[in-house]
Amino acid sequence: MAAPSSLVSTEWLAAHLTTPDVKVVDATWYLPTMQRDARAEYAEAHIPGAVYFDIDDIADAASPLPHMLPDPVKFSSRVRQLGLGDGTRIVVYDNNRYSASARVWWMFRVFGHEDVAVLDGGLAKWRAEGRPLEDRTVVPRQAHFTARLNSLLVRDLEQMRTNLVTRREQLLDVRSAGRFAGTEPEPRVGLRSGHIPASRNLPYTDLIAPDGTLLPALELRRRIAASGVDFERPIVTSCGSGVTACTAALALHQIAAPAVAVYDGSWTEWGGRSDTPIES
Repeated sequence: MAAPSSLVSTEWLAAHLTTPDVKVVDATWYLPTMQRDARAEYAEAHIPGAVYFDIDDIADAASPLPHMLPDPVKFSSRVRQLGLGDGTRIVVYDNNRYSASARVWWMFRVFGHEDVAVLDGGLAKWRAEGRPLEDRTVVPRQAHFTARLNSLLVRDLEQMRTNLVTRREQLLDVRSAGRFAGTEPEPRVGLRSGHIPASRNLPYTDLIAPDGTLLPALELRRRIAASGVDFERPIVTSCGSGVTACTAALALHQIAAPAVAVYDGSWTEWGGRSDTPIES
């Protein structure tokens, strides 16, 4: 059986659901303003065998910013408890248009686990096709996970400051056009409006087809290029808090764009400070 690419279809997952080395992860996450409980929804119905990955729990608890990357020790400890270890083929899904399945896909890659994929279309497509769901509690067998930090896939505040001077990397901001332009309010209180200087804008929703799957590769390439991104230069993606930026990273990975990183703090960090320049 070939290892999954960065996306797998519902048909592929249905055919491999009972394969011993395939592990399924529900990573559904909602903004607080949506007033939905992702963990409760998982308990009510999830793909058989799926464990729940909470990006707000498997995070840096010392950071004032939401769901920042944990250190390798914490990540390894938590995913081992979920039965996600070396040699497993991980398929991640969600029920919120890649929030936060793409984030969890990126996290595993940051910590050196490349055999990870996202379920194209997520739980909504799986459910619409009448595929099986369960509500039983999954008790995983602890696995061994070896974390190998790949710092090339993540950017921090100081690296973003440096890039303002060097302009070595392009920044693709995937918030809505109104938030990027500073004409719409930010969902988090206390953030300034606008964007990091020299950023390009392409709302992440423009990468998703009406049926909830990612757009075909040719259309992804066309839309990303139309935003002004040069595929020959390094790219950093950003959003509100580092979640939907990973959807753009997934899309860029699908079209084989080289050297794509995610600004982990994103606008929550940059727009929440008084010493960072902004444009609008």
